[in-house]
Amino acid sequence: MPHYEPSVSRETPSVPQAQPYGDTPIAAAAERASQVLTPGGTGTLPRPARPRIMTVANQKGGVGKTTSAVNLAAGLAIHGLGVLVIDLDPQGNASTALGIDHRQPGIASVYEMLLDDVSLRDAIQRSPANERLYCVPSTLDLAGAEIELVSVVARESRLRNALDHDVLAELGIDYVLIDCPPSLGLLTVNAMVAAREVLIPIQCEYYALEGVGQLLRNIELVQAHLNKELHVSTILLTMYDGRTKLADQVAAEVRGHFGDKVLSTIIPRSVKVSEAPGFGMTIIEYDPGSRGSMSYLDASRELAQRAAVEGGLA
Repeated sequence: MPHYEPSVSRETPSVPQAQPYGDTPIAAAAERASQVLTPGGTGTLPRPARPRIMTVANQKGGVGKTTSAVNLAAGLAIHGLGVLVIDLDPQGNASTALGIDHRQPGIASVYEMLLDDVSLRDAIQRSPANERLYCVPSTLDLAGAEIELVSVVARESRLRNALDHDVLAELGIDYVLIDCPPSLGLLTVNAMVAAREVLIPIQCEYYALEGVGQLLRNIELVQAHLNKELHVSTILLTMYDGRTKLADQVAAEVRGHFGDKVLSTIIPRSVKVSEAPGFGMTIIEYDPGSRGSMSYLDASRELAQRAAVEGGLA
């Protein structure tokens, strides 16, 4: 029987070529972060003809409302626009995310501003994250404000009357984002009376549209009786998980219902986005190269550029 020797290749074994540094996920994130953190690296956005005052509202908790408010604000600010966040939630999470110390005794907050004890100029603070980003902080005192305001004259218009447009012009404010509590009480009504636009974050999960119908009915009531200019201008899809069909179904349903009011940018579910407020930061400051940061930057650009297309610019 013939004997066969196993064939042995004498060719030099191929060595896997090292990928260019920029092709690795870490390098790509680092490159994106560098662009974000470089002054002017993200470009500038067109300024509106007058400050856009937007209420960020959804009475359903856990939909990314505060997260969206602060990160959109940071995204607009890093593009060169002046932004003021008014924290109208007694929990004060927006103040925390913007690095504002709102727990020290005697701080001037939105509570005192609603009661006419302090002016907007006294209550406003600059965020350490960006020189163009400002905040009127919230304190736990705000939890009792709805009861205290019940007997006050024109209680639904307290916030609108407190918004000093001379101060906004002096500070170069282009956007005012009002972060509402997860309820449809008097504080949220104040936000709607003070604003011209409503931005509704909707999570890409089951029961996404639950409660939105009631919110829309409340907006209609405010339109009819207190603020004729108020309208829903923007819907932002949040907490998108691309691994599930449900997320795509919810996104399609929301787009089918609200049409072009829905931003094309979708915010993905991200652990980093959830971690950032614990460090007193927005995701753009905490992890600028992450998917969450890039998504909020894209959403902020889309928000500003839509205004330009619709003719809301000087």
